[in-house]
Amino acid sequence: MKLPGGFDFSQMMKQAQQMQEEMQNDMHQMRVEASAGGGVVHVALNGAKEVLELKIDPEAVKSGDVEMLQDLIIAAINEASRKADEAMKGKLGSKLGGLGLPGDLF
Repeated sequence: MKLPGGFDFSQMMKQAQQMQEEMQNDMHQMRVEASAGGGVVHVALNGAKEVLELKIDPEAVKSGDVEMLQDLIIAAINEASRKADEAMKGKLGSKLGGLGLPGDLF
């Protein structure tokens, strides 16, 4: 179906589906890392925000301060999540920019 301005709706839908599949693949291939407490806790997530790796310095466990360790784990995961969001937003923006859409649509 051709839309005014020469846009082919079915072609646009095919492109959108292909982009969605690419983004899902990118999400699972991406790896972001963050640490907290000067490296006491280190976490790696993929773009889907699945935890791929969690490392805790053994010295943190010896201190017995469970609350501090919990806070550091949360901080590291939140930072990695923020990095994943930024990376995916950048990828999405570059992909949508390639469609030639007006900038205010995304």
